[in-house]
Amino acid sequence: MNRESINIAILFVSLVLLQVVVLNNINFLGYINPLLYILFVVFYPVKKLDTVFIFLSFLLGLTIDFFSNSGGINAASTLFIAYFRIPVIKSVLGKSELEYSGFSLRKLNFSRVFLIMSILTFMHHFVLFSLEYFKWSSFGLILWRTVLTGFFTIILILISFILFTKKR
Repeated sequence: MNRESINIAILFVSLVLLQVVVLNNINFLGYINPLLYILFVVFYPVKKLDTVFIFLSFLLGLTIDFFSNSGGINAASTLFIAYFRIPVIKSVLGKSELEYSGFSLRKLNFSRVFLIMSILTFMHHFVLFSLEYFKWSSFGLILWRTVLTGFFTIILILISFILFTKKR
């Protein structure tokens, strides 16, 4: 195992433990529950065709589902943003092709990183809450929970991004 694989494994395990032990027990106002585990999708190194990333994202969501007893909605929503991560990055950067070997979110300016994280977070939360409620009459509640939980999650992701990344 190389250093990158060890860092990914540590990130995976630490995010699962943090989400299951601490963050799943936080519930502000009955609507806000931070979902910091999606940070794995944001921090995973960008490669052109990475089936390992898709599998690990699914496994991450499935692990959260297992401990949260949520029936697969976390796995589906995490897999959704893992699949659409590259198109989101390309659309934010305005490029049709990426230089995958040298690409890192750490090298981008703050506004682009913030936009990428925000889009992926709101996509994840919208899919998650849509699958949780799964009826048109709850559309307002789905949007309300997406926005509230999304803002709180983005704040935690930005704090984590600032604290745990090194400028290179």
